[in-house]
Amino acid sequence: MKKRLFILMAAMAVALSLQAQQYVVMSITGKVEVEASGQPKHELRLREVLKPTSTLNIGFKSKVEILDEAAGKKYELKVPGKGRLSEMMKDRQNSAIQLTAQYLAYTKKRLKGNGELTSRHYSDPATVTREVAVSHDSFEEEYRSFQQKAQREYEEFRLNAIRTYADFLKEAWKRYGAKPPQPRPQEKEVKPVVATESQSSPPTALHMVAVEEIVSSLADFTKPQPKPSSPIREQPEEEVMRIDFNFYGTPLKVRFNHKEDIKLRNVTEKAISEAYTKMASLDFNNTIRDCLELRVRYQLSDWAYLQMLDCLAQACCPDNANEATLLMAFLFQQSGYKMRLASDEDLLVMLYSSEHIIYDQGYFILDGDKYYVYKANLASLNICQASFPGEMPLSLCITQPMMIAEEFTEERTLTSKRYPEIELQVSVNKNLLDFYESYPSSMLGGNQMSRWAFYANAPLENPLDRYMVNTLRTKLEGLSTLEAAERILNWVQTSLEYQFDEDVWGHDRAFFAEETVHYPYCDCEDRSILFSRLIRELLGLKVVLVYYPGHLATAVCFGDEQPNGDCIILDGDRYIVCDPTYIGARVGRTMPGMDNAKASVILLEPVKQEGNGTNDKP
Repeated sequence: MKKRLFILMAAMAVALSLQAQQYVVMSITGKVEVEASGQPKHELRLREVLKPTSTLNIGFKSKVEILDEAAGKKYELKVPGKGRLSEMMKDRQNSAIQLTAQYLAYTKKRLKGNGELTSRHYSDPATVTREVAVSHDSFEEEYRSFQQKAQREYEEFRLNAIRTYADFLKEAWKRYGAKPPQPRPQEKEVKPVVATESQSSPPTALHMVAVEEIVSSLADFTKPQPKPSSPIREQPEEEVMRIDFNFYGTPLKVRFNHKEDIKLRNVTEKAISEAYTKMASLDFNNTIRDCLELRVRYQLSDWAYLQMLDCLAQACCPDNANEATLLMAFLFQQSGYKMRLASDEDLLVMLYSSEHIIYDQGYFILDGDKYYVYKANLASLNICQASFPGEMPLSLCITQPMMIAEEFTEERTLTSKRYPEIELQVSVNKNLLDFYESYPSSMLGGNQMSRWAFYANAPLENPLDRYMVNTLRTKLEGLSTLEAAERILNWVQTSLEYQFDEDVWGHDRAFFAEETVHYPYCDCEDRSILFSRLIRELLGLKVVLVYYPGHLATAVCFGDEQPNGDCIILDGDRYIVCDPTYIGARVGRTMPGMDNAKASVILLEPVKQEGNGTNDKP
C-alpha cells in the first residue's frame, strides 16, 4: 500500500511540475497561433506565457522565440506546422541556446519592462512585411550588444576548437592494426514452395505460434542527425564564388571561395596540421551552412550526406585526392560527425565512427568506438586520435525519402496470377538504385537479424510511392482489409521470379523495396521487405518480419478482422503469418518445413499515411 501511495505521489509531483513549467514569448516573426486549455485560439502575443501543453500553429517562414527562465534557455521554433509546445521543443530542426547568467538577467528585465519587443507579421508566403514593430526601449542597444557578444563567443569557441584540433594533428598519431571484418551471415538455402490446391484455400482454424526471440525496433537506436558543436553563422562575402558538383545525377552547388587555401604538399603530421590551421577561420562558415542546408532540403541520411561531401570535395580539389579527403573530413567534422584522419605512406584517408557493425569491412577501435575507413579497406594505419567537441557517430538508418533527380529505368510489367487485375508497369529511379549500390549492409545491437529492418523501414522513394502505391490503392478500393492483403500477397508471390543471392550476387544481399521490383530476381528476404512496406503503406497495418533459420517471412496485425491461420501474439495483438515466398498460399499459412520453435520476430516501424495523393505515373 505504501509503495502504491509513493508511486501515486511521485506521479502527481511530476504532473504538477509539468503544469508549473512556463515559457515567455520573446519575439514573433510571421503568423503564429496558439491554443491553450480554457482559452480560444488566437494569434500569439509578445510576453504571453505558454505551458508545455500549449498548442502552437507556426505558419510558413514564421518563427517564435521563447524563454525558459527556470532553465536559462532560449528556444527558437521555426518548423512550420501544428503541435504541442513540448514536442516542438524536442524537434531537432528547432534550436535551443543556454544563456549566460548576465544575458538571462537582461532578458528577464526586458520582458518585464514596458518597452516594445520585436514582432514582425507577413501578409503572404513571399514574406512581404506589412507590419513591423521595433523596440524603442532604453535596453535596445544593450540587447544588440549582448547578441553580438554571444555570437562572438560561439564563433570563438568553434574556432578555438579547430585550432586546438590542428595542434593535436602535429603529435597525436599512433599506428593501429585493423580488426578483422564481420563477415556477412551465411544462410542455408531454403527453396520456395508452391502451395497445393488445398494449401491455396484460406485456413479454417487458428494456430498459435511461439517465438524464440523478439528483435527490438530500430527506433530504440535511432537518434537525431548530428549538428555542429555551435551555431554556424552566415558571413558577409565581397565576392560570392560557387562550386558546381553532381550527386547521383542531381546538380548541386555551394559557396566556396577557398580553393587556394587547401594545399597539402604531403601527408606528414606537420603538413596536415598546417593545412587544417588555415581552415580555422569564419571564411568556411557559408560553405558549411550550404552543405547542411542541402542535407535538409534533399532529406539526406548520414550516409548520403557523407557521399555528398565526398562529391563536393572532389569537385573542389579535382587534382589532389589527399586535399579532397582533407576538405571532406573538415566539412564532415564541422557538421557534427565523429571522424579521424589517418595516413598510409603517401595516402590520406578518413575514418568515420558508427555504432553499426558493417559487414565485410575491417575496423579500428579508438577510445572504445568503432571506426571504418571511408572508401578503403586497409590492414593498418597511422591514425590521429584527436577528438572534436560534440562529435557524434554516423547512422546508417534511412528515415525519409531522398529527394534526388529522377532518371527512370525501363518499365517492367508485374502481374498477379490469381488476381490478374492486380497488374503494374513499374520503373525505378536509376539514381536511387546507384545510391543503394553504395549502401553498407550492417547490424545494430549485435543482432544480425536487425540488418533486414534497415531495408524494411526505408521509405519508398517518392515517384515509385506515388505511382505504385496509389495505383494499387485504386485497384483495392471496395475490398476488405483481408481481401486487399490477399491480393498484395499473391502479387508479390507470383509476379516476381525467385533466385538465391549466392547464385546472382555471390553473397547475401538484401534489397530495398525499389530494388526488388527492378531486378529480375529476388529471394525471400527481398519479397518480405517489399510486402511489409506495401501493407503498411496501403492498409496502415502493423507488420513484423518473422525469421526462421534460413528463411524470412512476415506477420500482419489485422485488428478487428481477425482471420484464421498461424499467428503470433505480441503485446496482446494477433499477427497472422503471411509468407511472400510460399507461392500461391493464402494469408495465415506457414511454408512447410519451418521450425516455429526457433522463429524470431523483428519489429518494424509503422508508416505514417499521408492520404491517397495522386495517381500520376512517374
